[in-house]
Amino acid sequence: MGCCSSAAQSSKREWKPLEDHSCTDVPWLLLFILFCIGMGFICGFTIATGAAARLLSGYDSYGNICGQKNVKVEGIVNSGLDLTQKKYVFFLDPCNIDLVHQKIKSLALCVSACPRKELKTLADVQKFAETNGSTLCSYELLPSEYTTDPRAAKLCPKYPVPESAPIPFFHRCAPVNISCYAKFAEALITFVSDSSVLHRLISGVMTSKEIILGLCLLSLVLSMILMVIIRYISRVLVWILTVLVILGSLGGTGVLWWLYAKERMSASTVETQIAKENLQALLIYAISATVFTVILLLIMLIMRKRVALTIALFHVAGKVFIHLPLLVFQPFWTFFVLILFWTYWTTVLLFLGTTGNPVPNEEGFVEFRVAGPLKYMWWYHLVGLIWISEFILACQQMTVAGAVVTYYFTREKRNLPFTPILASVNRLVCYHLGTVAKGSFIITLVKIPRMILMYIHTQLKGKENACARCMLKACICCLWCLEKCLTYLNQNAYTATAINSTNFCTSAKDAFVILVENALRVAAINTVGDFMLFLGKVLIVCSTGLAGIMLLNYQRDYTTWVLPLIIVCLFAFLVAHCFLSIYEMVVDVLFLCFAIDTKYNDGSPGREFYMDKVLMEFVENSRKSMREAGRGGGAEGRELKPMASGASSS
Repeated sequence: MGCCSSAAQSSKREWKPLEDHSCTDVPWLLLFILFCIGMGFICGFTIATGAAARLLSGYDSYGNICGQKNVKVEGIVNSGLDLTQKKYVFFLDPCNIDLVHQKIKSLALCVSACPRKELKTLADVQKFAETNGSTLCSYELLPSEYTTDPRAAKLCPKYPVPESAPIPFFHRCAPVNISCYAKFAEALITFVSDSSVLHRLISGVMTSKEIILGLCLLSLVLSMILMVIIRYISRVLVWILTVLVILGSLGGTGVLWWLYAKERMSASTVETQIAKENLQALLIYAISATVFTVILLLIMLIMRKRVALTIALFHVAGKVFIHLPLLVFQPFWTFFVLILFWTYWTTVLLFLGTTGNPVPNEEGFVEFRVAGPLKYMWWYHLVGLIWISEFILACQQMTVAGAVVTYYFTREKRNLPFTPILASVNRLVCYHLGTVAKGSFIITLVKIPRMILMYIHTQLKGKENACARCMLKACICCLWCLEKCLTYLNQNAYTATAINSTNFCTSAKDAFVILVENALRVAAINTVGDFMLFLGKVLIVCSTGLAGIMLLNYQRDYTTWVLPLIIVCLFAFLVAHCFLSIYEMVVDVLFLCFAIDTKYNDGSPGREFYMDKVLMEFVENSRKSMREAGRGGGAEGRELKPMASGASSS
């Protein structure tokens, strides 16, 4: 089979780009389809057992679904009620959250309306019931008994009852005040010793939400602008990015120190808790920015000699985007499909939380539990999240690889398909879904053990000894490195499949042989390209962060803007990564195509190069630079050693 053939046979096998198309890894496609059918069975099972109705309509502590007639549960009082007029779930103590069992430790009732204003006493609760017809106490109490029956202390809501509003589509009464959510987050974030700090952080996010949304939109616009710049002025892009990053990092660092000095002078006259926190945050930001700037400048100084080679490679990639403009929109489609799948997965996960048969618990209330082998559906569903997410990302990689391969190995660019992206998608769907399924499954096999080890490390935090902690972290780190290596190899395997229409194992082996033969070039050229794209991400994050600092600085007297700025910078990096990763992918595919082209073709009649004139200039310039550096006897010449002449013959 493909995985068993030798590397020597692979190197002798003739590459025939885009000449043959055949189905690859069909058994893996069938396995993936069967797995997806299993995912669909879980969804159907949860809907058939009533979990969907319980999730959407809500249910009370006695097993009654709100807004409909119910069936009596054996041994449970107040079950089997007709709650047609009571369509909302109301928790007597909505802020009493049990994080260990992941539920609200409160009696839940079905009510006809949520309290839209704060009720401070039982008399207010009674008046609300008489006025609106919505009884907020347990079913066995009449509204007239709220202030007289001693059971009201247990069967009525904890007062003051916070103002609440129904959650759209889910019919739950949720508190409007964010203080309840702050307490919930405080329980999750254990490093916050002072709860008032967390309350101010969340308040800062809520106060600055318009600025946060605007800055997130700014990062999206900057990413699009950067893609346009890459496409049209790729020859000068590297130098522009280098200068802008240097100026941006130095300017950002200077602004932070200036704001710190200004804030320190103003803090000496007006001392408030928020001012002290902002002053401390500015000092941390300024020191971090200074260290980052120094490291960045040192790296750029070391890599300055390789920038000229990267410019030519970026120009070729920019030319690909000119011929294939739809490549720019690949992150949108991938993100859209991922959002759809994650929404479906989360919905089914919520269904699983409410599926099963009604069982009385130790408190006399109803819980829904699944018995037998079906209780392990959680694990199957979790594996599905990882595998299908990786499958979607792999489909993007295969689509991009197929389009770039079509561009590279088409001698006359005027003969390109009208939409190479759609042609690549068509080849993917018709021939190579099995290869994508197999590659994504391999990543899943590595990712799951790493996630399990990370979960164990989190659960044993503070309990394990130093040796065990070190070994656990080492295993996690090794699995992470293995995952990154396999991801890179998979991407090149998809490129080989797009070129020669071979199965995954054969393609991975062929790509690995090519990469090993060009290991020095991969390290010297491809890494520089990735570094320059990283500078682009840094530019977007710095620009967005600087705009955030200037805007949030106007709210420094009444808002703690540490958390809003972190949120904005993280989102900016995510957006920049999504867009520039496509460019990085194009560079990687081009490099593999170039390596294959120079290995199996020498420019003679019948073995002409596929590369265009710009890439030929890149080859000549890079070889010239390598020869000059080699005559100098320096490390540069040894590192950028050109291909052996024998590599051209097969």
